[in-house]
Amino acid sequence: MPVFRLDRSLQFPPVELSDKSGLLAVGGDLSLPRLLLAYKEGIFPWYGEDDPILWWSPEPRLVLFPDALHISKSLGKRLRKKDFSVTMDTDFAGVLEACSTIRTERGEETWLLPEMRRAYQKLHDAGYAHSVETRDREGQLCGGLYGVSLGRVFFGESMFARVSDASKVALVHLVQQLDAWGFDLIDCQVQTDHLISMGAVTMGRRRFLSILKESLKHPTLKGPWRPDLQPDGIHRKRA
Repeated sequence: MPVFRLDRSLQFPPVELSDKSGLLAVGGDLSLPRLLLAYKEGIFPWYGEDDPILWWSPEPRLVLFPDALHISKSLGKRLRKKDFSVTMDTDFAGVLEACSTIRTERGEETWLLPEMRRAYQKLHDAGYAHSVETRDREGQLCGGLYGVSLGRVFFGESMFARVSDASKVALVHLVQQLDAWGFDLIDCQVQTDHLISMGAVTMGRRRFLSILKESLKHPTLKGPWRPDLQPDGIHRKRA
């Protein structure tokens, strides 16, 4: 399959034309309208420091149904200990920065380059991107995640933890809150053992896009988000 080069026009090629790795297109920009269009079509940007902007639509897709969350016994115990406090949309920039720097501190390449962080900050300022912050008992940011919300779908982007289980606690808080708000799906993008252990499953692109299309018919819950639940540590499985 060819990889398409984007120009200034606000459009993407059909996602079915992605190559085997999921790469669909190269170029374009990270403007707010283009990012919103990309997510609505099941596409997301992901590239390294020496790369042009790359746009992806993987097959299969890793997703998590909110009511299929799996909480292990050890994580449930950690939740009940209340070692962390959890907030939403109180330090989006801090979560972005931490998701980027924790990788460079480990000697890994980060895709959260300055221009990418600026783009997601604009999405946050417009009410579409959200963060979950986990803080220790001293109030220090020690874990969290961020992503984009459209309709009844949350597109998870990245997470970090400086303390064991801090990112998992953030994810549990997010998933249970989204479940209470009636969200249909969390897009986890690509497969990881960590997310599979918490209930994520792979899904074909066609089914993913079908669910996304229906979910986008509902209004987007724009930010800032304020949680009205506390994680209960209950092990949930989809019926």
